[in-house]
Amino acid sequence: MKINAENINITKASGLKAPFNRGKLKQSLMRSGAINELAEEIADEVVEMLVEGMSTRKIYKTAFRLLRNYSSQVAARYKLKQAIMELGPSGFPFEQFIGELLKYKGYKTQVGVIVKGHCVSHEIDVIAEKGENHFMIECKFHNHQGYSSDVKVPLYIQSRFLDVERQWKLMDGHSQKFHQGWVVTNTRFSDDAAQYGRCMNMNLIGWDYPKHNGLKDWIDGSGLHPVTCLTTLTQNEKQLLLDKKIVLCKTMHHNHSVLQTIGVKPPRLKKVMDECAALCELYSKAEHTPKE
Repeated sequence: MKINAENINITKASGLKAPFNRGKLKQSLMRSGAINELAEEIADEVVEMLVEGMSTRKIYKTAFRLLRNYSSQVAARYKLKQAIMELGPSGFPFEQFIGELLKYKGYKTQVGVIVKGHCVSHEIDVIAEKGENHFMIECKFHNHQGYSSDVKVPLYIQSRFLDVERQWKLMDGHSQKFHQGWVVTNTRFSDDAAQYGRCMNMNLIGWDYPKHNGLKDWIDGSGLHPVTCLTTLTQNEKQLLLDKKIVLCKTMHHNHSVLQTIGVKPPRLKKVMDECAALCELYSKAEHTPKE
């Protein structure tokens, strides 16, 4: 008998339960590059193994395993959200990644710098500048789903920004520039945090916030993928790359020596490079599209 998936509740990362949405699963597979027939087949297989209360994490792992059997490149794109959460355990690789995304958008960036404010000095995750715009960016990295940055986060960042902005405006050529505080997170913001950000004219970027211009959209639009996306590397090898401050697949493109330094040898070396090249093709295509 065919299972009616809409009658099955699943458990989200937040702990809340919601009806399973087969269409949403199919869309996420197709956004990763799966053709319609493959997305349909995987969605059907996932539906067959559903049980009441199953976690979204288990559903994701099942879909990822099935997808990987067909294409490591598509599977790598499908695991993007999890790959971002693997940019740890410290938040510095995430800060580097955000800096790279902003460079792609045409900003001049600095990562992890000490800046003198009017009252005290501050360690700023990313400073971005383009034209007459100057931004102080705080990166809030989380290595598990279900976390939401509450209103205390933008409150704190805005107070730091105002101290820095007062000093910035004393710099030559900065009195007429537009300055703004940003918060970028790989998870979400609470409703109060988002409301405060809008009220104070801050720029808050979450995984899917604001709509059509969240972190996921930044990554999709740039074609830049973190090394943690690669399905042909072990967790330990990915960490060794992050320790060397290598966060992008494109850094390794056509550069075997980077992988050799962490002990990757033939024939697996070719498999890793092939997967890396496939992801970098997306970057090459993005390079020919207009940046915002």
